[in-house]
Amino acid sequence: MTPLMTSQDLQASVDARLPLVEAALREHVTGTPHELPNAGSEYRRMWQRIGEQFVGGKNLRPALTLAAYFGLSGEDTEAVVPVAAAMEMMHTAMLVHDDILDHDEVRRGRPNIAGARRAELAQERLPRDRTDDHVLTAALLSGDLALSSAYDLIARSALPAHHRLACLNLLTRGIRATIAGELLDMSGDLTPIGEADALNVAELKTATYSCVVPLLAGATIAGADPTMIGHLERIGTSLGLSFQLVDDDLGVFGDPDVTGKSNLSDLRAGKRTELMRQAYAAATPAQLGVLDRHVGDADLDDDGAAAVREILEESGARGRTLAIARRHARQASRIARERVPAPLSGYLLDLVDWLDGRAS
Repeated sequence: MTPLMTSQDLQASVDARLPLVEAALREHVTGTPHELPNAGSEYRRMWQRIGEQFVGGKNLRPALTLAAYFGLSGEDTEAVVPVAAAMEMMHTAMLVHDDILDHDEVRRGRPNIAGARRAELAQERLPRDRTDDHVLTAALLSGDLALSSAYDLIARSALPAHHRLACLNLLTRGIRATIAGELLDMSGDLTPIGEADALNVAELKTATYSCVVPLLAGATIAGADPTMIGHLERIGTSLGLSFQLVDDDLGVFGDPDVTGKSNLSDLRAGKRTELMRQAYAAATPAQLGVLDRHVGDADLDDDGAAAVREILEESGARGRTLAIARRHARQASRIARERVPAPLSGYLLDLVDWLDGRAS
């Protein structure tokens, strides 16, 4: 790794190793079931369904781990790949459990684990409540299985013991922060939308495990000092907040054919996002009536959603929320530019530009 390496070189290095991460994940989900040969066919199918969740993802988390490692002069591909794979496995677990909480059965434009299990059970002609129990069981246990696998990938890696322990601790931090964020998110419907602490939820639920933990894992095993770890933590938090705010916007205004997710489910669930908090804070009494009628309506149709979107635009809620996302993106850029050495600084600046493009 030479000082003359550019951000484009680092991007190419990351891109070249992402297939190795995918291969590590595939090997794990195909090989691990054989450790319990008497566990049954459903156990093996569960692993197969987990493997199917890797298709179509952005690979943001393993890419951040690889970028931080190689961007800070790491050189051992064999050591970092299992850690990057663990970041994606943790993400898979979080998605599976999040879909349970949101009652979603579609992910990335196709049936998720719950949806696939429901399709398998269709020919059994079970009562609806029994089918629902089987679907919930499959999804819940699959998420647990993926979560244990994230630890397993790191525990079996070729890292020195102190680096393995550091990465396992980071994994635990990410999981605990996400659970805290999910609890705040799920209990949010007990308070008015206008009083929701959506940014805190976004930091706990998304930013920590999606950006902070992957960056710190890569940097730690590359030997980064505490000062650099601190800079990357701040960058990761701002990146994650920007990412989540834009993701919330796409959840309402995005094209499902492009995003792979419904643009009705967040509205039907009445999610306490910063976008909705801003809308309730600025809406007129007449607009509040429309929001109260449609937001959280499980049977919301396209016309109702269009009425909500119009208010989000007219009240300025959408513009203000995207402005907050851009502010966090600029903060991440400033720290990267001033405190992080090349080529990692350039890679992070390019990533901020990509995130900003998602909101365009």
